[in-house]
Amino acid sequence: MTGVSALGPWSGHKVRKAQAISVGELSDTPEGVVGLPPMVHMPKRGPWAQTIARSAALMPGMPIELGTHGWKLADRPGPDLEHARALIREDLDALAECAEGWTGSLVLTVRGPWTLSSVLYLARGDRVLSDHGAVRDVIASLGEGLQELLASMHRAVPGASLTVVLREPLLPDVLGGAIPTFSGHGRLAAVAREDATEGLRSVVTAARAQAQQVVVHGGARFASRSFRTMAGAGADSVGVAVGAVQGAQWEQIASVVEAGTGMWFGLPRDKPRKGGPDIDRLARKIHKPWTSLGLPAAGLADVVVHTDTSGTGDQVVATLQDIRAEIAIAIKVATELAGRAEQ
Repeated sequence: MTGVSALGPWSGHKVRKAQAISVGELSDTPEGVVGLPPMVHMPKRGPWAQTIARSAALMPGMPIELGTHGWKLADRPGPDLEHARALIREDLDALAECAEGWTGSLVLTVRGPWTLSSVLYLARGDRVLSDHGAVRDVIASLGEGLQELLASMHRAVPGASLTVVLREPLLPDVLGGAIPTFSGHGRLAAVAREDATEGLRSVVTAARAQAQQVVVHGGARFASRSFRTMAGAGADSVGVAVGAVQGAQWEQIASVVEAGTGMWFGLPRDKPRKGGPDIDRLARKIHKPWTSLGLPAAGLADVVVHTDTSGTGDQVVATLQDIRAEIAIAIKVATELAGRAEQ
């Protein structure tokens, strides 16, 4: 069945209300469509709830703290780390309450190891990405921390199957040597594609110990090197923003699909128009290039579409009501694709 999700980040501060919307809206889907509610994360609750803090706080043995330039590794655990972990516990409590009895899929989104290493700073020095040993530690620790959080999600909602989405919006810059140094006057050395693939594969393998599905998502930018890196990491699916894929780039998607890897597509936000969004136009953005390349329309039953807030930061949709509306649009697009797959 065609899947539908809403990855976030989500707006506001009321995590239980947001989690209730996540489960409620995505549990009520038409025939042929399966909802994948996320465990919501809400960065407007403060810097400790930001995407980088939320991901880095998972890493055992690598405490973090908020510095003048952003989040950095710390010598010892402190109040910033405890605050970030307390917010994750709050999210787990909301999930347990709102998804009680849920037996479908639940989605956890975190930053992948390369984006995390590009944004996180060393305790004394440049970005983590500048230190090969520190990067190896982040990769190992993130994998271990993911297992622990996924185990907590299993305890919160015992009947659910779990999907992890590793989001790597900065992977093109990592591979292209475009990450700035601490001073901003230089650029950190490019990471070899083979090394980037192996690092991702390590985290994917660790996550799979607790998750039924693992997705590596590139976000709002499409770059051939990063797409090949994500596709080679052994994940069950690769994610892209559908609006970022142009022309011949669809051939790369076709080769990945033919090799047995699934696809997650972030939907572009439709411009407000009289009569509501053009669902057929949004569905065609996937269906037309898909079938033009000779992929069977029946394969659209295996894709997942989701609301797209997939930039490098913590951009959020204005209100929870707006999120509810975007989820409704995504469900309609998934329903349209499911119908075309059946035909």
